[in-house]
Amino acid sequence: MKRWFMDFGAHLPLMDFGGNPYTLGHLAAYTDTAARLGFGALSVNDHMLFSVPWLDGPTALAAIVEHSGAITLATTVSLPIIRGPVPLAKTLAAIDRLSHGRLVVAVGPGSSEKDFDSVSLDFTQRWARLDESIGALRALWRSEGAPFVGRFYFTEGISLDPHPTRREGPPIWVGSWGSEAGLRGTARLADG
Repeated sequence: MKRWFMDFGAHLPLMDFGGNPYTLGHLAAYTDTAARLGFGALSVNDHMLFSVPWLDGPTALAAIVEHSGAITLATTVSLPIIRGPVPLAKTLAAIDRLSHGRLVVAVGPGSSEKDFDSVSLDFTQRWARLDESIGALRALWRSEGAPFVGRFYFTEGISLDPHPTRREGPPIWVGSWGSEAGLRGTARLADG
């Protein structure tokens, strides 16, 4: 007889749902509760500019590492185009290392033109930039191997020590609203 199991994840409350906004104590208690209840993953998403105040996702994820037990930590999704692949790779490598290799990195192109305007990037280039940013992240996380050289990003001469815990870096998933470009990118570039 086959047995099927389903893992459930929780999402850190990065905006004010009432009562305890933006405190480490609130995030730690939430994480402790998720661990106690047996959740398999804890995730954060990423917004620069949003319609409501939003706590920075990667920073919040790093802050709760010591409360997360054995839970998989995940970004759902992070914005390598807006943040830049080098700064994001450095941040996520640190979270992966501090969590002993429990990080899964989901990336996406971003859906807010305001975010792109805030960093002076062309919104229409988001899918091409996402494809390149994935190549750049992988190259930055490998201690050996060829650098990435693309139209928008390159990693030649860049070494981000310390590297993530896993030699190949954290698994990379691609988040998309089901667009053709997103599905193609997921099939071609992602681990999930």
